[in-house]
Amino acid sequence: MKRKISLSLASLMALVFFAGCPAPVAKIAPPSVGPRLRVAVIEFENKTTYGQRLGTAAADVLVTELSKTDRFILIERAKLDKLIAEQKLGMTGVVDPNTAAKMGQVLGAAAIVTGAVSEFGTQQKGTDYLITESKKQVARAVVDVRVINTETSQILYAESGTGEVASSTGTFLGMGSRASYNESIEGEALRAAIQKFAGNLTTRLMAIPWTCRIAELDGQILYLDAGLRSGLNIGQELDVVQLGAEIKSPNTGLVIGRKETLLGKCRVVEHFGEDGAKAEIITGSAPKPGDLARLPKVSAAAK
Repeated sequence: MKRKISLSLASLMALVFFAGCPAPVAKIAPPSVGPRLRVAVIEFENKTTYGQRLGTAAADVLVTELSKTDRFILIERAKLDKLIAEQKLGMTGVVDPNTAAKMGQVLGAAAIVTGAVSEFGTQQKGTDYLITESKKQVARAVVDVRVINTETSQILYAESGTGEVASSTGTFLGMGSRASYNESIEGEALRAAIQKFAGNLTTRLMAIPWTCRIAELDGQILYLDAGLRSGLNIGQELDVVQLGAEIKSPNTGLVIGRKETLLGKCRVVEHFGEDGAKAEIITGSAPKPGDLARLPKVSAAAK
């Protein structure tokens, strides 16, 4: 009888042990949502009196957040600064939407993300009694963001995020934490502010129609400025579109779109390098360098 009880106890302990271990989770590939959009994040404007590199820090944090999604090709900072400097374009969040189209052509970006740090700083609060002492350091940041479509110069999305982080210290009869000024919470506040709108920003960017440019032609073969790194697959069919005159709102004078002519269709047949692909014309007439190739529009009935 004793042996049976010990075996039962051992079995029970083994069951409890394995029940506490997490079951292996099979890795599931993320769903395919089409090629990656090319996006440029411009240095944010610093509207505060705090630090000279605050706008750069905000842009860097946002680039990190967008990189986590693995849905975008983010233009490298060094390349971005060089191209903007060569073209003598604005480099901070004060970029005029009317210059966004030119910036998009220079950078090969479908969207420009820009913004401003409108509030940033810390406050220290504390109490000092006979036997206890406590201090609380609070950092607060407010960041504004906007997305500009480089084809239309429209501001597609604008939002603000507020981040607030607190750090507390305390002592009792002289014993306890006496931590000095905590600089890290300022960076945490900046990141918290940007994370407030990062999800919505990602959704708005992914809603922008994916396009690439036709760089060169060789008979029936088109050379596209997007390829393996963009996630453009062999066999993918694309519409070939010629852009026409701008269409402006009579009320605001802002560009709301451009006239388009559908020239035909092409099919991707080969990658060359990370950012190039060859496509063959399958219907329609030959385009010109600078014309667009984009994913076919899906009708409401097909969805």
